[in-house]
Amino acid sequence: MASMDEQILRAAKEIVVKFIEAGRVSPAGFKETFTGVYRTIDETVRGRDRQNPGEDAGD
Repeated sequence: MASMDEQILRAAKEIVVKFIEAGRVSPAGFKETFTGVYRTIDETVRGRDRQNPGEDAGD
């Protein structure tokens, strides 16, 4: 699983850096934006909502 976590981390970082480069996010907003992007990618990849870890998306 560590590999999946690393891939999610890398993807989130790349997306937020692109947002900064495009001027959509300021470097000061990195933390808030990164958190949201990371959670979205994590939920999408794992197919479930992190707030309800025992539930699958298909249930």
